[in-house]
Amino acid sequence: MDAGEPNNADCFDDLTFWWLFFGMFYQQLKKRQRAIRYNSILTGDDRVTEFLHGHWERIFNRTRMSRDCFVRLSSIMEQTGRLTPSREVSVEEQLMIFLFVVGHGASNRDAQETWQRSGSTISKYFGIVLEAIFNMSGEYIRPSNMNNVHHTIRYNNRFFPYFQGCVGAIDGTHVSACVGGARADKFRGRKGDTSWNVLAACDFDLKFTYMLSGWEGSAHDARILQHAISEPQNGFPFPPPGKYYLVDSGYANRGCFLAPYRGTNYHLRDRRRLGGDRKKEQFNYRHASLRNAIERTFGIWKKRFPILRSMHQFPLDKQAMIPVACAVLHNFIRMDPASVAQDHVSGDEDEDDDDTSSEDDSVAAVPDGVDVGESSSQVNIPYDMDMGAFRDYVTNCIHEGTSG
Repeated sequence: MDAGEPNNADCFDDLTFWWLFFGMFYQQLKKRQRAIRYNSILTGDDRVTEFLHGHWERIFNRTRMSRDCFVRLSSIMEQTGRLTPSREVSVEEQLMIFLFVVGHGASNRDAQETWQRSGSTISKYFGIVLEAIFNMSGEYIRPSNMNNVHHTIRYNNRFFPYFQGCVGAIDGTHVSACVGGARADKFRGRKGDTSWNVLAACDFDLKFTYMLSGWEGSAHDARILQHAISEPQNGFPFPPPGKYYLVDSGYANRGCFLAPYRGTNYHLRDRRRLGGDRKKEQFNYRHASLRNAIERTFGIWKKRFPILRSMHQFPLDKQAMIPVACAVLHNFIRMDPASVAQDHVSGDEDEDDDDTSSEDDSVAAVPDGVDVGESSSQVNIPYDMDMGAFRDYVTNCIHEGTSG
């Protein structure tokens, strides 16, 4: 080799050196940028401590539940192994990140700034908590004792004994979907927005007893209900013999589903203006007043979790899980008297209510020592007849009771 020729080994060593140098420089630059970006005095863990020991309204506004309710939920999640703390993120912070996103409709960037965490960390723990809460649906979204008569019916003579076999109400509602491209057409509902059509049942404590999510917004409510009751894996909670759910006129009046008369008014102002079959209108009006529980439940649920009205760009499987997870949280919160009371204070109980009549919808207080499951009525309603005949029977009973 001539003395003037370059040594290939030396050139390779120089090139390797400069690659390593620039690689280390780039990594240090990224760390410096990250350090500058997340430079708040309060870390995510500090913020959790601040909310837990601050004014009750702060944690309620942040998590949509009372302090005690949040502590109880985080304890359950950790003790049952559904959530585990990592080296840097506690179970409380994981849960707060999730509640912040669903309870405020917050973006990933908003969560990064609030919790001083990277976008990948926010996404990671949002997904972990979402799956954990979704898997709690079998425990928290289920009916209570269907054999008892709920006090909403038992102590209101507008509903008792006529609807004493009613265990709840069923309806579908649209939840925002973030879908693009050719798939968007299947998700477009009647209003033109992309949405999920979610089927749900509730009781008269305004808690969900069933939810089926994952159908596109273009699907008809009746088709979704038929799928729910025909596929055993959907786990639909069929009521015992003689019991039934209230549904609107979009569903068939058959089986364990009691629907109103079609083509008949049910608002008092409509009856005064247009007249009509008074007996059927009386039935429809009381039916609508009682079935309004599902509309109120949807109203509270959507107001508490704004993400249901403005979905983020999650994968479709995660989007379908979010309504169910929010329903689990809704029921958990409804079990906490302090959170329900704070809902009244903050206005979250000012839900949509279709009952616009001037009739008294108040429910008498349950007397001490009275079992609301007992019935002393002498009205014998024959539950063994088909739903069409049963509806006519109830209609006649209501008319005789109001005209007598």
